[in-house]
Amino acid sequence: MNSRSRSILASLALLAATLIASPCARAQGIRCGAGRDLIVQALEQITPQSDSKAFSDALELLKSALSECPELGDAWYYRSLVEKRLGHQALADYALGKARFNGSDALDQGLDPLVLSTPASRGIEAEGVETPVPVAPPVKPGPVQQKWALVVGIGHFTDAQIPQLNYTGSDATAFAAALKDPSIGGFPADNVHVLTDDQATTKNIKEELNWIARHAEPNDLVVIYIATHGTPRTTDSAGGANYLVTYDTEVYSGGKLDEDALYATAYPMVELANAVSTRMKALRTAVFLDTCYSGGAAGNGSQPSALANTAPSGAMLTHMADGTGRIVMAASEVNEESLESSQLKHGYFTYYLLQVLKTGKGETPLSQVYASVAQQVSKSVSSQGMHQHPVMNRSSSDADFALRTPPATTAKARP
Repeated sequence: MNSRSRSILASLALLAATLIASPCARAQGIRCGAGRDLIVQALEQITPQSDSKAFSDALELLKSALSECPELGDAWYYRSLVEKRLGHQALADYALGKARFNGSDALDQGLDPLVLSTPASRGIEAEGVETPVPVAPPVKPGPVQQKWALVVGIGHFTDAQIPQLNYTGSDATAFAAALKDPSIGGFPADNVHVLTDDQATTKNIKEELNWIARHAEPNDLVVIYIATHGTPRTTDSAGGANYLVTYDTEVYSGGKLDEDALYATAYPMVELANAVSTRMKALRTAVFLDTCYSGGAAGNGSQPSALANTAPSGAMLTHMADGTGRIVMAASEVNEESLESSQLKHGYFTYYLLQVLKTGKGETPLSQVYASVAQQVSKSVSSQGMHQHPVMNRSSSDADFALRTPPATTAKARP
């Protein structure tokens, strides 16, 4: 047999092996996708203040994830944290070894959803926790040293079946401009990073959040603004997790909802909550969520039907406010949708948020900003025969600050 014949036979053998292996590989990919969704569900169960039952429930979800896909390093890593919290040190050590063997991005990044980046200020000790989480005395931040912001607006998506949003891009651009305006926010221009449409991939959003986490110090001020579609818990039939729809999120296949693609490509809301509560050291951190639930999961037909019109869950907003100096505003209540206005050329929430910030020249405390925005949004939307009521969560009743405060220094943006 000459070399050419051997080459052809080798190619045919490789092709045959690929054809045989492909169904197995696809099945494994689906199982591992389901496993990743179970990790998200487990993380939604626990916070540093959770009781032992919540940790036991999270452990069962992580075990199920590993049953679906034993090589999920992140599942092994989070299992090690949960086992340790439950007092199972030997099992925690075993799980940590498996995480190192399989590779875990969460382990490599040092992520720990059970350790707040700022002291807990609610004074909560959950009933049933064998070893209550210590509650530190209130921390009063000093003068603002530096300001940082991530602003995200997504109206167009790679998945052409995801309904476009008309004004999220302009919402984000206008909000970023207000932050940089010396008479409103006074943020250094280099410290305001903006991601719109094709820039706002899941990977890029996570990288930008990490940029803030690396640079913002306790006496700094951090703002995170996100305008896009979100998914209500009803979209995830496996366990009811919330996701943010990013530019590269895949939602549909052949006109029908593809849950496996969704949770493999969207950004879990719990990851945003953990980034804010466990990675941001700034004692003044504000999150604004204008997440629109007016478009597309699939029904039984070939064309997408409307999503259930729900906002981020109360549990997620509460978790995001864990720590000290956290303020979280969402555009609507959990059973409502966040609406856009063709007349205002903005989402209602963002439009009135901008108006209140401009009127107060950025010096109005955010609790008062919220009160005014909530009133104006509710009144304006009601006049159109609809309903929308913004909500706010704070880490404590005295957590409050304005966006424009006299800085302690005039230092330039940190590298």
